[in-house]
Amino acid sequence: MSNRFKAIRGMADVLPEQTPMWQWLEGHFRRLTFRYGYQEMRLPLLEPVALFQRAVGEATDIVAKEMYDFRDKSGEHITLRPEGTSGCLRAVLENNLCYNTTQRLWYQGPMFRYERPQKGRLRQFTQFGVEAFGMAGPDVDAEMIFMISDLFKQLGLSDHVRLEINSLGTPDERRDHREALVAWFTAHRDVLDEDSLKRLENNPLRILDSKNPEMQPMLEQAPRLIDHLQPASRDHFATVCALLDRAGIPWTLNARLVRGLDYYTRTVFEWVTDALGAQGTVCGGGRYDGLAELFNPKPLPACGFAIGIERLLLLIQTVSTQDNPLWHFHPDVVITREREDEGLQAQLLAELLRQRIAGLSVLVDCSGGKLKRQHQTARQHQCKAIVTINNDGALRLWDLVASQQQQVSEQDLIGWLQRYAR
Repeated sequence: MSNRFKAIRGMADVLPEQTPMWQWLEGHFRRLTFRYGYQEMRLPLLEPVALFQRAVGEATDIVAKEMYDFRDKSGEHITLRPEGTSGCLRAVLENNLCYNTTQRLWYQGPMFRYERPQKGRLRQFTQFGVEAFGMAGPDVDAEMIFMISDLFKQLGLSDHVRLEINSLGTPDERRDHREALVAWFTAHRDVLDEDSLKRLENNPLRILDSKNPEMQPMLEQAPRLIDHLQPASRDHFATVCALLDRAGIPWTLNARLVRGLDYYTRTVFEWVTDALGAQGTVCGGGRYDGLAELFNPKPLPACGFAIGIERLLLLIQTVSTQDNPLWHFHPDVVITREREDEGLQAQLLAELLRQRIAGLSVLVDCSGGKLKRQHQTARQHQCKAIVTINNDGALRLWDLVASQQQQVSEQDLIGWLQRYAR
């Protein structure tokens, strides 16, 4: 039996050569949220199971099949968070953040769902989420979509994603639609697959999400929720669409778009791509005005969206035509030495450069290998310059950008390397 351990299935390491791309993308998130006036919220990984049973819905796959839930040593039934909206709302209510005010919040971190791992879908995945509380108008729905469109434009993805939107109306409107939907599906029971037959009893709206090709002709003819909307919901949706048109953001009505969670109301949307095969949803969100009332008697209108970071990175790498240098870590300077006993001098020189030149990345070769090997390794790091401490203690600068070398003093070296500070 091997003594080597492996990561748990569906939970991947982010290796050092991968983290610069994560940091590059996270920088885009921070700049985006700053520009739109959203503040960061940091949420715990563990939450009460009852939070998601009530908010997400006990009949959803997330609660029924996918949550990592257990009882802790005190007997409390808790879970690793499967999504971010419920925990964010819990924090807003618990800390009374919307007392006589509104909130625009964002968060990022790992989520956990026990499902079959595949390309673009992990059991531990990282989510970037944005939520707005206390604003009931369609303008905030549109603002969410503006943000995502802006992000995709900055990432160079605008030509590789498309926006699909729909309205789920109010609970009363969904109830009317549900009755019509159950009647339709019951009349076509012979076409429904096993999963859809189960959903017919507790969550018939999710049948519209089915990808079963044999069911598609029947689903195309099923009653549409958008046809059951009352004037207020129709006007809300029409205003969102008009704002998108005014902003020049293309969209498509997808009357079968329902999202996977019970708490959505009115506007829902997804950004999808054809570049990733079956895992084509890159971003999803919408309005969830009734969620707060499941925990608190006072209404609190809200809307938001979430993006799976692993899937977004996969899309960027799939469609990018050139490698971005910001996706990789490259030290600016590597310090090498001819004699092994010059290690202390190399470290002191590196620290001097870091202190005197803000924003300069300095790496010391501590391998103890021959100088030729140290230089080969430095070039593999794709640094801009190599500094060698010679046998006599003198410094030789190898400027790889300018393709020149020269012997320098410490002061000359500092002046020369200023150009490579970030």
